[in-house]
Amino acid sequence: MADIATRVWNHRWKIDPIVRSLIDTDFYKLLMCQSVFRNKRDTHVTFSLINRTKSVPLADLIDEGELREQLDHVRSLSLTRGESTWLRGNTFSGKRQMVRPDFMEWFETLRLPPYHLERKGDQYELTFEGAWPEVMLWEIPALAILMELRGRAILDRMKRFELEILYARAMTKLWEKIERLRPLENLRIADFGTRRRHSFLWQDWCVQAMVEGLGPRFTGTSNCLIAMRRDLEAVGTNAHELPMVYSALAEDDAALARAPSDVLADWHEEHDGNLRIILPDTYGTRGFLDRAPDWLAGWTGIRIDSGDPATGAETAIDWWRSRGEDPSTKLIIFSDGLDVEKIEELHRQFSGRVRVSFGWGTLLTNDFRGLVPDDALAPFSLVCKAVAADGKPTVKLSDNPEKAMGPEAEVARYKRVFGVGEQERMEVVV
Repeated sequence: MADIATRVWNHRWKIDPIVRSLIDTDFYKLLMCQSVFRNKRDTHVTFSLINRTKSVPLADLIDEGELREQLDHVRSLSLTRGESTWLRGNTFSGKRQMVRPDFMEWFETLRLPPYHLERKGDQYELTFEGAWPEVMLWEIPALAILMELRGRAILDRMKRFELEILYARAMTKLWEKIERLRPLENLRIADFGTRRRHSFLWQDWCVQAMVEGLGPRFTGTSNCLIAMRRDLEAVGTNAHELPMVYSALAEDDAALARAPSDVLADWHEEHDGNLRIILPDTYGTRGFLDRAPDWLAGWTGIRIDSGDPATGAETAIDWWRSRGEDPSTKLIIFSDGLDVEKIEELHRQFSGRVRVSFGWGTLLTNDFRGLVPDDALAPFSLVCKAVAADGKPTVKLSDNPEKAMGPEAEVARYKRVFGVGEQERMEVVV
């Protein structure tokens, strides 16, 4: 097991680049990339970094030259033979050769496209433009790089023994959480923490701690590289990116209203079983479910990723019942802003009524809150989103208006088309 404090203290760039591989990314990104490659490969998309936490001055904390070095390093990466073999031959969600040969032939020759970086005040403007299957793979490494460089800026101020104590306290903090989770019967929980992790080494340590502390109740990790190295299940389904881009491409309001279902129709052709998970909140959960085609009720489950999670789960249960489905056979994955207290609460409330699972993100892989002065290592809300497709702006409404994004006029149009009324504002928990 890596001595993380020593690695930080004796840091050498060549030993510990922030992103080590093209598969140091979330599994759902590769699944979505394959779907985009087969269905929308010629769509031109722009991704942009968005720091929701303006109080964190990234451009003041992170040296631009160092940031460019890390981004350039990612552009030098390509699949290794071992990584290609793992993707081509492994079993994912019980299915062999889920990653198709035509996609793999393309992926094996891929180098990520150029980026645009510019300082704007105390923040960075970082954008990626190009063919959708290529630029979408920048999202996770870009976020991981910014998060870790910000952390390194704080750690560089610390002495050797301060680092030893810091990581000892962080390890103890996580282990105490794991001990609280142990009594939960039939717990199913996975690591969803790549995008806003403290560092790759720390995420890898957290995953190993979950394996030892929870055994088979820890169901896997979203990080493909860690899954491959630790012989774990790679987990994930799809994200808001798909309906956001499909919707931006819609030619009129009628096509816009159909776009989220069109996404899932394409996904239905690609996947089955545990990958048929609905993410309904891009333009409002209740309205989406009310308009959903009947065949969608037969899917395996739903992921709750914004708004009040208990309300979202009750909405899903009522919807399944209204469509003649037995909720106790369905899977609900909670994945928004989770920490141990919320996991305990939701498990207690819904266990037995549905099949409950948790995707534990930032507060698994980056909970350094309260461990350094001024809380300087506390995680913050950083996203990298598709903001335009073929020159048209994208929109996300979410079940929490604090997470909404897009031009004001387009947001109003989407609310009208999707029948989104008043929404409760909630603090965004990373």
